[in-house]
Amino acid sequence: MLSYTVYSEAGGVGKTSLTANLAVAHARAGLKPLIVPLDPQDGDLSRLMGVDTDRANSGADNLVRHMVNSPRGPFKDLIRTAEGVDIVPEHNMLSDLSDHLASEQSKAEDLGDAYNIYAQLQRVLRDGGVGDEYDVLLCDPPATESDHLYNSIYVTRNLVIPVEPSWKGQASVEGLADLATNFAEQLNIDVGVLAAIPNGVKNTTDQREMLGDVEFSTPEVIGDRTSLMEGCWKQQCSAFRYVREHRSRRRDYEVETLAQIDRIARFLEGEVGLEAPNPPEPGALEEPA
Repeated sequence: MLSYTVYSEAGGVGKTSLTANLAVAHARAGLKPLIVPLDPQDGDLSRLMGVDTDRANSGADNLVRHMVNSPRGPFKDLIRTAEGVDIVPEHNMLSDLSDHLASEQSKAEDLGDAYNIYAQLQRVLRDGGVGDEYDVLLCDPPATESDHLYNSIYVTRNLVIPVEPSWKGQASVEGLADLATNFAEQLNIDVGVLAAIPNGVKNTTDQREMLGDVEFSTPEVIGDRTSLMEGCWKQQCSAFRYVREHRSRRRDYEVETLAQIDRIARFLEGEVGLEAPNPPEPGALEEPA
């Protein structure tokens, strides 16, 4: 199974858009991906993919309830599907995740039981049969150090880092590498960086110099595609669907961006020896099977 958390400490680097589009790229190739987004803010992946209808419904079952052992139904009933991708929609209860986990930890300690706050997402996904059902697991936590992030890292053990094309962005990548190392040492787990994805690059001299200093694999460098990504948020869909269904004229640079996303997905699959059964021609716009 390929599992990774898409994360950057820097905001505005296209983290959520990259997560959604990579998941669709995996699905286009015949794999079965699951996204677990964990962002408490409203502008989240569930909104982008149009599966956030129950976000404010206080009576709805949700991932936080499962993480604190108070589910209202089976895990599989949480899942919604968009563009061939299964998604566990975000819920407003994510804002209180840390408080709920701390309460559960206190109860466990009062009873003399061990309780790992950071392993609760892993427990939920394991008990829900995710490892047997899916080929790819993607997590999209908020851009802050939090229990949301640490649960994501604990279950995926791998990071994909969107890189802001600036020296500030480079500093955040270095800080994230240190964070991952420290977290891994604290919990005695291995955490790797599968790739860094420079995003929004305008190919200036300073950006070229900065990108040359990125210490991780950079399979593709994605240009500034603000219009494309804003269109995706407006239409609540991936870039693949947006170009296919909402562009009256196909722009070559946008089709090349789709091809880049396909190639990144193949690169990540290759890093763990996962072979997609039906990879499309990169950037092809036919409806996925």
